[in-house]
Amino acid sequence: MSSKGRGDEPEEDSGSLSIFDRDGDGDGNGNGGEDGGGEGAAAESAPRRRRGRRLLVWTLAVLLVLAGGAFGGLLWVADHYASSVERIPNAFPTLAASEQPPAVPHSGQTFLLVGLDARSDQATTGKDAKAPAWQAGAQRSDTMMLMHVSADRKSVSLVSIPRDTWVPVPGHGKAKINAAYSWGGPALMIQTVQDLTKIRIDHVAVIDWNGFRALTDAVGGVDITIPRTIEAKGDAREWLAGTHHMDGAEALLYVRERHGLPNGDLDRTKRQQNFLRALMIKTMSSGTLSSPSKLTGLLGTIGDVASVDDRLSNTDLYDLAWSLRDVRPDGVHFMNAPFGGFDTIDGQAVVLMDDGAAGVLWNAVRTDRMDAYLAEHRTSTDTLGQDVS
Repeated sequence: MSSKGRGDEPEEDSGSLSIFDRDGDGDGNGNGGEDGGGEGAAAESAPRRRRGRRLLVWTLAVLLVLAGGAFGGLLWVADHYASSVERIPNAFPTLAASEQPPAVPHSGQTFLLVGLDARSDQATTGKDAKAPAWQAGAQRSDTMMLMHVSADRKSVSLVSIPRDTWVPVPGHGKAKINAAYSWGGPALMIQTVQDLTKIRIDHVAVIDWNGFRALTDAVGGVDITIPRTIEAKGDAREWLAGTHHMDGAEALLYVRERHGLPNGDLDRTKRQQNFLRALMIKTMSSGTLSSPSKLTGLLGTIGDVASVDDRLSNTDLYDLAWSLRDVRPDGVHFMNAPFGGFDTIDGQAVVLMDDGAAGVLWNAVRTDRMDAYLAEHRTSTDTLGQDVS
């Protein structure tokens, strides 16, 4: 903030500001009273940063009231639904810092997103949706994505690692990467991905595909375009060319199917990304975020079906969501980890990674240089385009 006109006042750093600050003046000290009315000397001595923050907070509060809800009500709702998201204890490997990738300062945040066929052997709707995110041997992870949020919060990159990718799993030798979750839950999954990519995982989120079905229904369905007719094969259904408005049940069939697709698991990961892109576009464009009733329904559904690590506090969730408020669909990028071929190992059909090309990608994520990477690899077959089978 400029101190022009107040030569005796030092210029102050504006610092960071969360709209979810509990203090009226945003300075964290609880000093939310008036400036002092006519007490000019007191007003003059108050830090300018405090006045600027208070003005911003109250301006936002007025705008929110005009939009249809009281600021305090918004805080209560946000806190209520953030608290309803299940926390996963002991989600990270208990390793010495020297045995894990070093954190790179000012390089954004990287999340590991894990999608399951089911969170456990229990039901995944209603009150039973709070079943544990992992039980030993109960399930393998169906989907893995690294989600990197840039330090400037202007872009998000999601990289799928196909579940059949053949990798070293600590303590178990080489196996398909999805076995790590079955053997050791989130902690072993994180350790496996960190060893593979040399990227420090900041947070993990777990959701089952039945949960995505509920999210799809919460926003009124999504539009998915099938570029060409795909014939029925085995248990796989026929998909006619054209745009389909899918409810949750049909969307779940779309993202889980792979046997009728030309490239099997690789095409399936692209379908999952295509679905997430459609869900995101629908959420942003349908008025969901500006409609209290729609937003409440969506937040309630997320609380029912998602779990996150217990290092991610309610305030962290608020601040992450607020910091991403300006991200638009064209700022979200989807891709697969670089493909190195198919193989059969120990009688298992597996996916091989192109380690050299993957190393370039992992370094771009680690150093927060995804914009430069995407500019160079935008036409790569690993990058999600508009033509998705």
